[in-house]
Amino acid sequence: MTTPDHQSPASRPVVPATRDRIYRSPMGLVGGVLVLALVVWLGCDALFRGHGRVPWLALAVMILVVPLVTAFTLRPAVFANQERLRVRNPFRVIVLPWGELATLRSGYSNEALATSGTKFQLWAIPVSLRARKRAANKRAKAAAQAARGGSGPFAGPRFGMFGGDASVPDVSAGPARAETDRVMDDLRDLHERHGEAEHAQGEITTRWAYEILIPALAGALLLAILLITG
Repeated sequence: MTTPDHQSPASRPVVPATRDRIYRSPMGLVGGVLVLALVVWLGCDALFRGHGRVPWLALAVMILVVPLVTAFTLRPAVFANQERLRVRNPFRVIVLPWGELATLRSGYSNEALATSGTKFQLWAIPVSLRARKRAANKRAKAAAQAARGGSGPFAGPRFGMFGGDASVPDVSAGPARAETDRVMDDLRDLHERHGEAEHAQGEITTRWAYEILIPALAGALLLAILLITG
C-alpha cells in the first residue's frame, strides 16, 4: 500500500548566507578622524578654559559639527550581497533589492538608479578623476609595451583602496582601471548575476539617520539661541 505524497507549499528559495561586501573610502575615514580630533581638541580647550559665553558656544559648535563630520566622513558605506545593495549615505540608509535596481552609473559621481527612476548617490564610492587619468596612462603605457613585445611593470599585487588585495593587471589580464571603477564593476556583476533571481526581489526601503539629524539640529538650535541672545 502506498500513501500519496503531500506537496509542501511553495516557499521562498533558500539562499546560502553570504557576508556583505563592504566598500568605504579610506581617505574619507582618515580625514574624518583628523577633523574630529581637531574639533574635539579645540572644543574641549574652549569648554574648560574659556570664560563667559565661550564654553557654551564651544559646546553648541561641537554638538553641531561632530555629527555632521561623522555623517560625511565616517558614516558612508556600501554593503552588497546576493540579495540587495544597502547604501548608507550621510543622512539616509537605502536598501535596494537587486530586482529593483535598473543600473549603476559612473560619471562625476557614482549612482544607483532604481527601476522607478529614483537616483541614489553612492557617497562611500567617490569618483577620482585623477585616478582615472592615472589608469588611462597605465593602459597607454601597457599598450605601447605590448606593441614592443615587453611585459611591462604593470603586474603584481598591491593593497586595494576599498579593502582587500587588488592588482594592477598586465596586458594579458585586461586594461587597468581606477579603483572606484573596479568597485562599480563588482557591483554591476552582482546585479547582473542576481537581478532576476527570486531571492533578490522586494521593495526599496529608506530610513533617515535620526541619530545624526537630531544632535545636529539640537546643536544648531543652541548655537542660534546663543548668537541671538548675545
